[in-house]
Amino acid sequence: MARIYLASSWRHPGQPAVVAHLRSAGHEVYDFRNPPNATGFAWSEIDPDWQSWTADEYVAALEHPRAVEGFRSDFEAMQWADVCVLLLPAGRSAHLELGWCAGAGKRTAILTRDGEEPELMAKMANLVTDDLDEIVAWMLDLAPLDERSGSALEAVELPGVYWSHPGTTQRCHLRQDEPGVYRVSAEAMHQMMRELGWSPASETSDTQ
Repeated sequence: MARIYLASSWRHPGQPAVVAHLRSAGHEVYDFRNPPNATGFAWSEIDPDWQSWTADEYVAALEHPRAVEGFRSDFEAMQWADVCVLLLPAGRSAHLELGWCAGAGKRTAILTRDGEEPELMAKMANLVTDDLDEIVAWMLDLAPLDERSGSALEAVELPGVYWSHPGTTQRCHLRQDEPGVYRVSAEAMHQMMRELGWSPASETSDTQ
């Protein structure tokens, strides 16, 4: 089971169905329209005429208590999540959310559709597809529990195996056994390291 932040738009009619589909697959999903113990944020709560704001009015509105509350709810959910799925079409906020999650090292996927304008920076995502079931299958390797056997996976640690990157002289030792750390299979961790440009190094010395 993964913890998913679904980034999308209030205007996307398919967002509720995607939330339901991911939950039916056994995942926890943050629904920005219906966050826990709150209501989804909308600029119209601050001012019904928000679309005609000047730049100064917009900047001031960012500090409105309701905006602060809405941001906190969404951002804490982004930090909580293991995976971010961007459901297209979506606006600027959803793309910022996916970009932050990618930069934070979280796994990311984009659910696109025919007719969407190509976006080069979508290459930051681990998966781009128009098939929601492909995303569900992809997330099987990310589950903190081996759902097929029902037992917890061992912490990822390969003694003596280091990883190197052409952009740095430092090496990385895979270790993921601290309390509360999201655990993945060794295969999934190795795939993620390779996608980030790291490769196994034969040397065995202390972590730099």
